Amino acid sequence: MKAFQTLTSKAIPMWLSDVDTDMIIPAQYLTQTTTSGYGEHLFTRLKSADPEFVFNQSRFKGARILISGNNFGCGSSREHAVWALQQAGVDVILAPSFSDIFFNNSAKNGLLLIALDGELLEKWCEKAQSEDLDITVDLAAQTITVDGESYHFDYDPFRKECLLQGQDDMGYLLSKDQEISRFETMLK
Repeated sequence: MKAFQTLTSKAIPMWLSDVDTDMIIPAQYLTQTTTSGYGEHLFTRLKSADPEFVFNQSRFKGARILISGNNFGCGSSREHAVWALQQAGVDVILAPSFSDIFFNNSAKNGLLLIALDGELLEKWCEKAQSEDLDITVDLAAQTITVDGESYHFDYDPFRKECLLQGQDDMGYLLSKDQEISRFETMLK
């Protein structure tokens, strides 16, 4: 897992609510036993149904921050959805709310999800549809900067530390090996 510090990117505006994991990556693409090869199938149905869908538009190629609506990542628990987003280049998702399971799967795999006010996000999404909107996310400072204005966001301290260090849960635990050993020695 790569460490996350600060990211500045053009926003991808996808103002849809209740984006479920099957929309993100349909079940038919989940037959592999590896963690790679999913990015090309991201939003396959939406891309096929709408030639103007944001992930079909060349102006959003290389953009790494997705703005979406309420309840992003609902549906079944599948890490494949997180992997597909990451492999398609998405590093951050901004939405008013996320499914709990999807949020936890994302944090454990290094995809940063930030919940913000829906009206603010909708405004940014509308702007990003008509012109390029650059967003800077600073995880250490827990700020998002848009058009020179900074906005604070809350984030779980443990998950923040893991993302900043590029560690999953096990990596974090292993990094504390000496402290754990000292504590165990004190208990004897």
